[in-house]
Amino acid sequence: MTCLPTPTTEMNMATKLSVKQKLFLGLTLLMGLAALYWILMETGALSVLTDKQALREWVDRLGVWGPLAIIFMMMAAIVMSPIPSGPIAMVAGALYGPAWGTAYVVIGAEAGALLAFCIARFLGYEVMQRWPRTRPILNWLGKERSQTGLMLIVFASRLVPFISFDAISYAAGITPLSFWRFLIATLAGVIPTAYLIVKFGEVLITADSRGLMIALVLISGITLLPLLAKRLWARKP
Repeated sequence: MTCLPTPTTEMNMATKLSVKQKLFLGLTLLMGLAALYWILMETGALSVLTDKQALREWVDRLGVWGPLAIIFMMMAAIVMSPIPSGPIAMVAGALYGPAWGTAYVVIGAEAGALLAFCIARFLGYEVMQRWPRTRPILNWLGKERSQTGLMLIVFASRLVPFISFDAISYAAGITPLSFWRFLIATLAGVIPTAYLIVKFGEVLITADSRGLMIALVLISGITLLPLLAKRLWARKP
């Protein structure tokens, strides 16, 4: 699936398909994801994904393919919201340490977010533009200052654990936020969050009480970054 840098060129690309074709593609995609989720449940794979110890043992047995498994599981967890990403990130920390574990988690999370963004942009952006009530809002959001504001919202949402990473990725795709701005805002927010979760997983497995305390303090402190970003944004002329 091609996802071009700007909403205008993306919309031009998307107009080659009718609304009915897009609805059919969207329904097919939804059914495919639902079928995949059902297969994961029936085969017991989903229970492994939610069990940190079982997941760690499975990934460890993969050897050199373990990092690729972490990356693809993180992608799947973003695109398919019911799959939890937390256990995957913690297992990455326990097996590969904070540096490499963070790298694998960031690659997977970023790729999954971009895929979700492109799906929503390709299938939903033009549909939103066709609605008279939403068109003025989207036009306003397409302005430079609004684009910067959208970037800050995406960035801040990546730092708050209780805000759905998946939902923000899909929602951003139906706004005029450019592909590259979304990529940068997501990457900037994912790196510190991924590091803390990966570090938390590492110290939890190794029972390092001092490291666990540090991780908890950092996780608590990072949630203050969105407030700082909001204050900086309010000071802009």
